[in-house]
Amino acid sequence: MKHLKIILLFIVMAVLSQGCKQKIKEQQDEIYSRHLQEHIKLTIISTPIPNDKKELNLLLLNGGQEIKKWRVKEIIDSLWKTKSIQPLVIVAIEPGNAIAEFGVAGIPYYKENGTKADKYAEFIDNELYAYAKKKAGVRKFKSVAIAGSDAAGLSAFDIAWDHADKIDKMGVFSGAFGVSDISKENPDYSDDKNRIIINKIRSSRKKPKLKYWFYGNDINENGSRYMDSISIDHTKDLIEIIKNKNISSPADIVYKQAFQKDHGFNDWSKALPDFLIWAFGK
Repeated sequence: MKHLKIILLFIVMAVLSQGCKQKIKEQQDEIYSRHLQEHIKLTIISTPIPNDKKELNLLLLNGGQEIKKWRVKEIIDSLWKTKSIQPLVIVAIEPGNAIAEFGVAGIPYYKENGTKADKYAEFIDNELYAYAKKKAGVRKFKSVAIAGSDAAGLSAFDIAWDHADKIDKMGVFSGAFGVSDISKENPDYSDDKNRIIINKIRSSRKKPKLKYWFYGNDINENGSRYMDSISIDHTKDLIEIIKNKNISSPADIVYKQAFQKDHGFNDWSKALPDFLIWAFGK
């Protein structure tokens, strides 16, 4: 009887130990970027690491300073418990200067925003990607996605487009695709001539093999139509250009639209599970 109790105790301890290993982990880290000449704060959230690390996926999330508003850990925990997603590491990046770093690489927009977007893209491509692989202990991730909202979403799209050798999926929540090189109040402004990312993609000769997921909300906090840089019209125009280039299957371009008054992180966090299942679902 005594030996039986000891065996049962070891079994219980083993089960509890295994349960602990299955928890979603979150940790804070920091990396120095020689491209940006600053320390970048990171939040890393991961599911349990599989024995076969070839099954591990990576999500780079722009705007890591808002990770609590995204409710990322709670959402990942829920999706993992229901076996809805594959093994995943999320690296959420807190920019040193979001106004300067989020934009279109090499093309600052009105009021000189996005002046360091090219340096930020180089940081992602040359420094953070290697850091993530080393941190996870993999030579290559099964798939790599980048995502963000508003200007961080514009940045995510631009980086994915230019670095499809490393990134194969992107997700944008209310992307600021309407940013322009002159003020919209300027009488010479036109959507056709002055929207930076629209013109870049329209004239681009690149043929990146990407999968695209877009989310837009047509209602703002006051219940009125958005008419600024995060208008869904700009998103739809961008999608149409991508489709016309015939570089991706129509099934690889997903657009979700909502009509909710709680526009912002509360709204985006509700859409996040849909994106995660699309990008990393089992």
